Amino acid sequence: MGCKGCEELKRKFELQEEFTLVNALDEAKFRAMHITNSINICKDEDIQKCLALDDVIIIYCTDEACNKSIILYQKLDAFGYEKIFRFPGGLRAWQTAGYDLTGEMV
Repeated sequence: MGCKGCEELKRKFELQEEFTLVNALDEAKFRAMHITNSINICKDEDIQKCLALDDVIIIYCTDEACNKSIILYQKLDAFGYEKIFRFPGGLRAWQTAGYDLTGEMV
């Protein structure tokens, strides 16, 4: 079984498409390991500080069982963001596929 969404996300990086990749985990988990070039948003006050309403936003967390990316997706939707997507495979699928990770535990 392949990485759900990995190839599409990797292609976006390779084509240098404009999007913001957001890790929805808490700060300690983000510092430990995250997909290279992603930002961390785990507090509501960081949303408007870090994201513009017209940004293309891709949200991820640990894996398909993790609900933090779903919760952040719902918050962004409620705040009026329209170009939001979820990378369901998350960190675990990205790591399994052997793609770039950054952090203290890498």
